Amino acid sequence: MTSKIVGAALALSLALAACGTGSGVTASTAPPTAATIEIGSLYEPQNLDNTAGGGQGVTEAFNGNVYEGLFKLTDDGKVENLLAEGHKVSPDGLTYTFTLRKGVKFHSGKPLTSADVKYSIEKVTAKDSQSARKSGFKPVKSIETPDDATVVVKLASRSISLVYNLSYVWIINSAAKNLTTSEDGTGPYKLGAWKRGSTLSLDRFDGYWGAKPANKGVVFHYFTDATALNNALLTNAVDIVTSEQSPDALAQFKDNKDYRVSDGHSTTKLLLAFNDRKAPFDKPLVRKAVTSAIDNAKLLESIWAGYGSLIGSMVPPTDPWYEDLTKVNPYDVNLAKKELAEAGYAKGFAFTLDTPNYDPHPTAAAFIKSELAKVGITVTINVITADEWYSKVYKNRDFAATLQEHVNDRDVVWYGDPDFYWGYDNPQVTKWVTEAEQAETTEAQTELLKKVNRQIAEDAASDWLYLYPQIVVASSDLSGYPINGLNSQFYVYGIKKG
Repeated sequence: MTSKIVGAALALSLALAACGTGSGVTASTAPPTAATIEIGSLYEPQNLDNTAGGGQGVTEAFNGNVYEGLFKLTDDGKVENLLAEGHKVSPDGLTYTFTLRKGVKFHSGKPLTSADVKYSIEKVTAKDSQSARKSGFKPVKSIETPDDATVVVKLASRSISLVYNLSYVWIINSAAKNLTTSEDGTGPYKLGAWKRGSTLSLDRFDGYWGAKPANKGVVFHYFTDATALNNALLTNAVDIVTSEQSPDALAQFKDNKDYRVSDGHSTTKLLLAFNDRKAPFDKPLVRKAVTSAIDNAKLLESIWAGYGSLIGSMVPPTDPWYEDLTKVNPYDVNLAKKELAEAGYAKGFAFTLDTPNYDPHPTAAAFIKSELAKVGITVTINVITADEWYSKVYKNRDFAATLQEHVNDRDVVWYGDPDFYWGYDNPQVTKWVTEAEQAETTEAQTELLKKVNRQIAEDAASDWLYLYPQIVVASSDLSGYPINGLNSQFYVYGIKKG
């Protein structure tokens, strides 16, 4: 979901008629040790259900660790079989038949059946689902379960990304209850305890169908600012930081043999997202003016000190349909003033910027306020919690503009959904997104989504401030951890000490 609703190897094709034969988690070949891994993070879950607004934090902790899908995305962006042993696609591309892996049990002890898969997909597509992947399953016409080991998905139209999208669907026990505070997955870990505002622990699941994790369990420690997180690492309160948010602090780790710094690939974009339904942001010229008034390069340097990159659109370089569009709305104060005048706002205007209260949003908001003041735009910063952001902005659309991270790859397609929280509505873009999903080849899909990417840049649908780096800092005695920020997932089963 939007999290908060996130490398070159990520440019895999969405058109996957067949997948590899992955057989569970990739963990250490050595016997599991008694070590518990202490993990530091800024991203505490809002709740434990990724279809109920759980946010980036629940994905980081649970995806692939507590819950598994029919398929999984590896840390280098490949799609592999997981709970599906394999699948077949009909010649017309409208029927997918999935065969489930044998011997899989939920943490409650109940065997996995096709009914659980059907339930889990329908949980994502339900009317009250808050999953950001919900729209990806619109082509699904029916889900059939001819036997306990077989799932048949029938489509109303081709869906070139179905298998890819299914890697985002957690398979949940259809009889499970209270999933915002508990779980019943098939993964290598089960939930230990969640102490809100402090920690979330995962314990090794002895009944796991695949390879055993390389550790006894993990504890996620949650912090509200990057300095406290770094101090926890320096004092050995945590063993690893999932995503470093304070580049100024990196020197103390880079120059210390007790730590290892990894600079991986990210798909996380920081957006200044406009409410394109409401004046003045319903005018593309206003959005273009705001974008050109903000020096994104200076913002990136001030926050990341040389790390990260500018993209000029929703598409990172690791997506197949990437193009460098940073010059479409260049930083140019005079151009911004001209566009404001042409839009009827020569004297500027005022708006409220709803800003999440965790790093780096407050800093970015202050920078944006200062930049826009130069062209006569007055910004009032309204700092809100992640829960408030979800209710106010994402659910109720009660905002003028907001800051938010979007962690997923291949999420440019959300600009084809007029009902998404930012309200961008261009019928041509919606048509291209629909045609891309129904394309018979990846080449056709890529060309259509390049058109989408160019058009949303021309319309300044949002201001894509920058693409995050993905910096993982760990104690030097740790190994087996993921270093890429693919969709905010953080597989912990391969991590070991010593």
